[in-house]
Amino acid sequence: MRSLPARRIAGIAAVAASTVLALAAPAFAHVTVQPGSVPQGGYSAVAFRVPNENDNAATVKLEVSLPMDHPMASVRTEPVPGWTATLEKSKLDKPLKSHGQDINEAVSKITWTANEGTKLGPGQFLDFRVSLGALPADTDKLTFKALQTYDNGDVVRWIEEAKDGQPEPAKPAPVLTLTPAAKPAAGSTASPAAADHHAGDAAGGDQAAGKAGAASDDSTARTLGVVGIVVGVIGAALGVAGLRRRSSGSAS
Repeated sequence: MRSLPARRIAGIAAVAASTVLALAAPAFAHVTVQPGSVPQGGYSAVAFRVPNENDNAATVKLEVSLPMDHPMASVRTEPVPGWTATLEKSKLDKPLKSHGQDINEAVSKITWTANEGTKLGPGQFLDFRVSLGALPADTDKLTFKALQTYDNGDVVRWIEEAKDGQPEPAKPAPVLTLTPAAKPAAGSTASPAAADHHAGDAAGGDQAAGKAGAASDDSTARTLGVVGIVVGVIGAALGVAGLRRRSSGSAS
């Protein structure tokens, strides 16, 4: 039986490797919320993590729409060097109660625009941090639809919502999972929503930093796993080629 030439086997291995990387790449290229989950009812600091997935253009704008079916009374942005944040508010059909006051409008959209000379270039990512609260207690997730604009005019619409039992959409909207809040300790009368906002921001920031680090570690582990698969495929292919060459030499 004729053996495959080593070059052909190496070519097959290269194709297999590129296929594995192509399948893995979308998991690393989405606009996401970090951390992926926070407790219901309180205040938390989260970050919209934006990767630049265009090799020939730079990201110059990010627009994030907040879910108005679950509005939040307090939305604050953390300064990002080289970027200007603007908040757009909308009237509420039903006022929110916050610290004994009626809130008749809430932030419905945040836009970050790169200042002159600032760009998010190819191969880079940036975190846009926001303090949110009080988070709703009557839903287990918040969906934030986002638009990512490049300096060549391209706009990526991260607005598709995942459906149960269906594959993940190509351009999924960032989703923040809300988990049940921890029950207060015995003798405590303060609720998360009634706690001081600054204290809530500090706690949320610590929580976000810890979980964002875990998310980053998880992403790194997945990347190394993919690289290991690729190396294994190539090594196996070259090993088979070597065995076939030795077998062919022995036979002759």
